[in-house]
Amino acid sequence: MGFFTKLFGHSTKEEETMANEKLTIGIILGSTRQGRVSPQVGEWVKSIADKRGDANYEIVDIADFNLPFLGTTDGTEPGIAAWNEKLSNLDGFVFIVQEYNHSITGALKNALDFARDAWNNKAAGIVSYGSTGGARAAEHLRGICGELKIADVRTHPTLSLFTDFENGSEFKPQELHLTNVNAMLEEVVAWSGALKPLR
Repeated sequence: MGFFTKLFGHSTKEEETMANEKLTIGIILGSTRQGRVSPQVGEWVKSIADKRGDANYEIVDIADFNLPFLGTTDGTEPGIAAWNEKLSNLDGFVFIVQEYNHSITGALKNALDFARDAWNNKAAGIVSYGSTGGARAAEHLRGICGELKIADVRTHPTLSLFTDFENGSEFKPQELHLTNVNAMLEEVVAWSGALKPLR
């Protein structure tokens, strides 16, 4: 049942049209460093997501936008506008999060700060990795999501550098993560659809 249905007791034509359109979910790679493994993790999540058929999924690589550091620019670099446009065209997100010093990467924080309205009233899932599964970075990200009006879902796949990566560089996920990834994606799609009438 959608937002307008709850308010008025029947669905509007606009709401029915939105319900029939597939959502677009961006899988955001949260690291830009040389030798990063986030592309491997992102492609793995996308391969699982594409089999579901419940939304359109795409990889969104922060590195492609060449964002300057916030506060060191007049805001006219083309990557800033392109970043905001990309986010505006997405209905929800899955953040691929690496833990650096108990938090998210500087590149991800910078990218989060370079947009505002484009984040609002959308849902997000988090897939994290690190020595403790990236749990501390994910918790920091949840606080930022609240400020940006991003509804982060509960289910949170955590990947260990010790059991899901070989030599710290080759991603070899344990099969047990498949259930959590699918549950997370189901929540992201459901919440993204529920929030769409607010945008």
